[in-house]
Amino acid sequence: MATHAVSSAQFENVLTSNEIVFVDFWATWCGPCRAFGPVFEKASEDNADIYFAKVDIDQNQDLAQAAGIQAVPTLLIAKKGQVIFKQAGALRASDLDDLIGQARALDVDAAAAGADANAA
Repeated sequence: MATHAVSSAQFENVLTSNEIVFVDFWATWCGPCRAFGPVFEKASEDNADIYFAKVDIDQNQDLAQAAGIQAVPTLLIAKKGQVIFKQAGALRASDLDDLIGQARALDVDAAAAGADANAA
């Protein structure tokens, strides 16, 4: 599966209707974004079970602001509609592959239950 350009109007639906979503917040003028783009694209081709989204921050400024994006590229990962990771900076392919494995392995329901138990 290739990457998908996602707009502000689609974003919430994409997060809630896919098990795992990797979002690359990027800009056309950003050198590190251009370097990370092919790495992100290759990962999307190798992991068809994960939804890979790209959000152009210049075209979706409201979404970038709502997501708290302060630098690009920023990778955001959501699982079952919950943000589980957000980090600025271009990643190497090996680091992205590691994050993919961690996202797959994470049991968000158990993590949420544990957080609720700790809060009580």
